[in-house]
Amino acid sequence: MDRAVRTVEDVFTLLDRLFSTPPGAGGGPATGDGKDFWDRFYADRSRPVPFFVPKPDESLAACVDRGLIAPGRALDLGCGTGRNALYLASRGFEVDAVDLSPVAVAWAEDRARGAGIGARFLSGDVFALPATELSGPYDLVVDSGCFHHLPPHRRVSYLGLLDRVLAPGGHFALTCFAAGEGGMGSELTDEELYRARALGGGLAYTPESLRRIFSGLVEVELRRMREEPPESALYGVPFLWAALFRRDAVA
Repeated sequence: MDRAVRTVEDVFTLLDRLFSTPPGAGGGPATGDGKDFWDRFYADRSRPVPFFVPKPDESLAACVDRGLIAPGRALDLGCGTGRNALYLASRGFEVDAVDLSPVAVAWAEDRARGAGIGARFLSGDVFALPATELSGPYDLVVDSGCFHHLPPHRRVSYLGLLDRVLAPGGHFALTCFAAGEGGMGSELTDEELYRARALGGGLAYTPESLRRIFSGLVEVELRRMREEPPESALYGVPFLWAALFRRDAVA
């Protein structure tokens, strides 16, 4: 008999397991399968995955170019192959970048060495890493495609992390699936997600839901990401929201 639940984190860990594929089940792996899923996802570097390209988000580059965010300490959550982390480092930011997948982090480190750019890459669960590893405060927290892969209960963990590491007056740059984009993200309600026990490849959000979730921050900008042509030096697809929030300076 398992009676292991004692803390809120114990409850969250139990709920995490609802979104994993049972052993021996057919079909592809679920997003909730965690590290093993993402290691397989990043294993083949030749796959034509749009965000495997070494290009930063157009929305992030626009914020830097317009002076909305200035160089300082930056944290890239779910950094993948390091495209945004390396861009920020090249623009004078001191960057920590973390991803659940060691395979993705190894690719990012290879890219950093090849470009001669310095950034600190970490592999692990951002909710489980000790505070000494992600000590903050960070002037900028970037999330391009991590948040929309979290089950609903992990939004609580996510907001707690932002509260701990984002500096007063610091900025939070987010890109995530936009609702109403023909299947690019699940539009099931939170309750329906738990009944389905699947995230559908990621969750779609409306502007209203993002504003409600991040109501403790000040909205600077919330728009659709602009589409960039293949020859562009920037990454941009129109099925993502591009948001910039700011923490109150007296937080």
